[in-house]
Amino acid sequence: MRPEPVEGQPAGAPIQGVTLYSFTRAFHGREYDLEGLVRKVAASGYGPGLEIIGFSSFRGFPTIDDAFAGWFRDLVAETGLVTTSLAINADIGIHRDRLLNQDELIEYMRRQIEAAAKLGFPIARVQISIEPDSMEALAPVAEKYGVTLALEVHADQYASHPRILALRDRYEKVGSPFLGFTMDWGATTVGFAPSLVEAYRRRGASEDLLGKVVALWDEFFQAGPPADQADHGQRFGRFIALGAQNGRPDLGIDFAINGTGLFGPARVSDWLEIMPWIKHVHGKFFGIDERGEEPSVPVRDLIRLLVENGYNGAISSEYEGWHWNHWQSPFEIIAGEQAVQRSAAQDAGSAMTTDADASRRQLAAWLPARTGASA
Repeated sequence: MRPEPVEGQPAGAPIQGVTLYSFTRAFHGREYDLEGLVRKVAASGYGPGLEIIGFSSFRGFPTIDDAFAGWFRDLVAETGLVTTSLAINADIGIHRDRLLNQDELIEYMRRQIEAAAKLGFPIARVQISIEPDSMEALAPVAEKYGVTLALEVHADQYASHPRILALRDRYEKVGSPFLGFTMDWGATTVGFAPSLVEAYRRRGASEDLLGKVVALWDEFFQAGPPADQADHGQRFGRFIALGAQNGRPDLGIDFAINGTGLFGPARVSDWLEIMPWIKHVHGKFFGIDERGEEPSVPVRDLIRLLVENGYNGAISSEYEGWHWNHWQSPFEIIAGEQAVQRSAAQDAGSAMTTDADASRRQLAAWLPARTGASA
């Protein structure tokens, strides 16, 4: 069922962009360094939006010295890109012998938010593990540095999940425009990725087993997203059992992690629960088929939803298939997915914003003003 647009809402024109995470295989293989990837994004027209994971791309993060920050800002300006979101971590288990307490977590996050501001990112993507009390405590930090905190709604959770609704309700109570969400399309997929099926095939899985894996995911899709963690755990266990019962126990956990943690079965309309708080979007996808479409992510419906609800923030194309697909170029796949986005926006009566200057103005209007920011 297609979500109804907000009555009288002007059509949105999302900003096209990409996260360097999509090119992790090329980065790890030293085909490109950070500068090379930034230049590749610009030259190939994958921007203007640019998203980066702090700990993955910046040596010594979150410590960023002035010289490096200046170099990076100059590189972004030279290439004509627009910094959109810096992905930061909320890990409380960084010590071997204990977990971080609340004060330590806030300081750990503060340093990363400060780094985002210094590097010129107006948004910091926050991991899904963080709790409402911590987000409330971080609101004045975000306001100080002028960085919007956008918690990522990622499978196996979804917009109407109790944990996400608790965060939404806390945002309403706090009332800070610097708190919001990152919409990750992986929470609302419609099928098990064919490229992952092919990867299992190349690892020797039988056609019979592959059919059972897809059928089990389809069963869960028809049932809808897991009601709670116990339900999620049962689904996880059934994928593990499928491997063991069919002579491939070595693949069971892999089936479970991907089947429940990457391919979320919530419906597109579920995003309406938090639509006013969506500040950034991860255009999660897994591949492009011979028709030029994404077979497991309803990209066209998701773009229509955003356009009809006036979304004017950025979409970072986030290609997750690099984990298993080593036989196709991630650069060609990104180009194909972004073509689908542009076509979908046109079909919805709008267009993706691809001009850098227009994107800067649009992003500045979309996000809260950074007055007084310590960037």
